[in-house]
Amino acid sequence: MATSPNATSASEPPQGGDALHALVLASLDDDQAVETVSIPLAGKSSIADHMVIASGRSTRQVASMAAKLAEKIKAKFGQTPRIEGLPTADWVLIDAGDVIVHLFRPEVRSFYNLERMWSFGETPDAASA
Repeated sequence: MATSPNATSASEPPQGGDALHALVLASLDDDQAVETVSIPLAGKSSIADHMVIASGRSTRQVASMAAKLAEKIKAKFGQTPRIEGLPTADWVLIDAGDVIVHLFRPEVRSFYNLERMWSFGETPDAASA
């Protein structure tokens, strides 16, 4: 198995992070998230391998997407992700270990513009729908 020279060594198999990332993208797609963007962080930051940013049309949709995603992660991987911001659901952060997910209402997302801050001079990859 070939590895990237920038990849950090991990005690977990590499497929775990990729499977979690795929689950996150699929769940957000199923819940009709808007403008889903995935930013690869492997080799650039030690906080996670991927950051996924998406929007919901309302606070209710953002809260629902976050709750469903947390349930799916727990069911498939046996871990309960940390969730911040769920009571107001303007900006919900889900820390699932190898994948960090930010769910926003569109106005809040454009204000903070995380894609620009975390893109490391690269264009973030829009998740294919």
